[in-house]
Amino acid sequence: MNVIDALKRDQIKDGVPQFRPGDSVKVFSKVTEGGKERTQMFEGVVIVRQGGSSSESITVRRIAHGVGVEKTFLLHSPRVERIEVGKRGIVSRSRLYYLSEKVGKAARIKEKKAKGT
Repeated sequence: MNVIDALKRDQIKDGVPQFRPGDSVKVFSKVTEGGKERTQMFEGVVIVRQGGSSSESITVRRIAHGVGVEKTFLLHSPRVERIEVGKRGIVSRSRLYYLSEKVGKAARIKEKKAKGT
């Protein structure tokens, strides 16, 4: 076994929820400001999930004050505390870069209905 493979396997987190591009998520990450550390939430739609194993990352997009903001997070980083999945979206692509050009109602994604309701 390779030493690098062993290190990567140790860094992988347990408890990362199942989600796909098009889903709405809340990402809670640790932010250091001055000497203090606090938790900051970023809520938006997953537009890309790329990479694999310990280097897997997601890009989350949201609209803040009328401006689109995209932020990339490493899933298995110690800076990411937890990820909560909200709505499940119905999309037919794995990369939703076309949402960057859409504004307002045009940027909506249909929600997947739960089977029990």
